Amino acid sequence: MNINMTLIGQTIAFAIFVWFCIKYVWPPISNALHERQRKIAEGLDAATRASRDLELAEAQASELLSESKQQASEILEQANKRSAQMIEEAREQARQEGERIVANAKAEIDQEINRAKDSLREQVSRLAIQGAEQVLGSAIDEKQHTKLVNDLAKEL
Repeated sequence: MNINMTLIGQTIAFAIFVWFCIKYVWPPISNALHERQRKIAEGLDAATRASRDLELAEAQASELLSESKQQASEILEQANKRSAQMIEEAREQARQEGERIVANAKAEIDQEINRAKDSLREQVSRLAIQGAEQVLGSAIDEKQHTKLVNDLAKEL
């Protein structure tokens, strides 16, 4: 009967050991496993979210980059238009200034021509008076003769 008693004792000891393990050892191990499983799941979720956030950030960065390139090209285009406009305005101002200078020069030339004509009329009238004095042998009134020459010049 020793075998039966031994077997029963071992069965009772094993049952107590199993009960003890289920009651005191298994719950902390199970909790640790569940906690570890939860942390791994959270880590995977976080990695997935981080991956999605990275994709969104890359998409936003590429969008911002394309917008920046577009704005830069628009700014360059505006600068080119403005420079062309400024060049055209400068050309127009230079043309107007040239026309004004030419007009002033023509006016000065006309004034010089008129002065020269007046001077020539005066010299011609003096010569005519001197010639008439020598021909007639007497003095002629210079004022009256100048008036006659000027009247004649106006008629011509």
